[in-house]
Amino acid sequence: MSQQKVPLCSGTVSSDALGPGTTGRGSIAPVNTGPESAARQGDSPLGHGHEHSHDHPHGSDHGAAHGGHHGHDHGVRSDADQRYLIGALALLTVFMIGEVIVAFTSGSLALLSDAGHMLSDIGAIAAALWAMRLAARPASGSWTFGWKRAEILSAAGNGITLLVVAAIIGFEAIQRLIDPPPVEGGPVLVVALVGMAINVVAAWLLARANRTSLNVEGAYQHVLTDLYGFVGTVIAGIVILTTGFVRADAIASLLVVALMLYAAWGLLRASGRVLLEAAPEGVDIAVVREHILEVDHVHAVHDLHVWTVTSDLPALSAHVVVDDTCFGDGHAPQLLDELQACLQGHFDVDHSTFQLEPASHGDHETGAH
Repeated sequence: MSQQKVPLCSGTVSSDALGPGTTGRGSIAPVNTGPESAARQGDSPLGHGHEHSHDHPHGSDHGAAHGGHHGHDHGVRSDADQRYLIGALALLTVFMIGEVIVAFTSGSLALLSDAGHMLSDIGAIAAALWAMRLAARPASGSWTFGWKRAEILSAAGNGITLLVVAAIIGFEAIQRLIDPPPVEGGPVLVVALVGMAINVVAAWLLARANRTSLNVEGAYQHVLTDLYGFVGTVIAGIVILTTGFVRADAIASLLVVALMLYAAWGLLRASGRVLLEAAPEGVDIAVVREHILEVDHVHAVHDLHVWTVTSDLPALSAHVVVDDTCFGDGHAPQLLDELQACLQGHFDVDHSTFQLEPASHGDHETGAH
């Protein structure tokens, strides 16, 4: 790593030293803030160069300013997201009622399966809105992170709902493949074309919301698979009208089931990683450790943890073993700034907590890993 290093233990800081085992906590702004990086939820945040400066001031004023600005931006964005979700919710509810009526009169399973999936879309969007309200609650009492993970639970619930709906539709589709009932292709085709248009608008509304939020992404995946389902239904309607092959309706339903299963797996996998506190996807713990070790006067790193509190809120904590002289000369605060500036220059970490330990303290640390 090529970098300008600041002499940390040269006696330039007052004797107001932090003692051994000092814990430093800071809030670090995300490196990537553009819409392009926001859309790439799974991309590695390690794509920054190795050049960085450690002259980054990290005082309480900076932390307070960053926290207030971030909180304001998040609140404004959350309000906009809710408006997009409410618009999609109203649109889908009106259309679903009409689709159910046509599905029963025409005898189309594809339309009925789309209506059932649309009902799950409506439930997913309603759950996402409810989770947003919960997540906005401030931390208090024993809820030290507030209700932020309500959005992750909502995303997991959306994944489970997709699995249940897929199982129901799949079972009925297999039965209709074996013994296909008569299906009217004309009404199926008309309703499916209207449904495509409705779902395109709903998907567009949800795409304008913050899709780096797993909660919003869960609702979006519901609507997107429904859109694919309508495409399949249109094809089935055309086939039935032109050839009389009524099994096309059941085949279209099975294609929708496959898309549901794929979307459900993605949501459950992503929400499971957050709930089990795995490192964010794309974050290589070994690379994080390497960057910390390359800071001057750092001897070792242990108890290094990187996890996600909720969407767009990664966190890091670590015990960092440093020269004993850093505490004696009063340079532990400057070293703490050095570590946090290093993270800021290379990783998308919003909250970091370091416990600085003198090298002589390492032998007494239990449970280190």
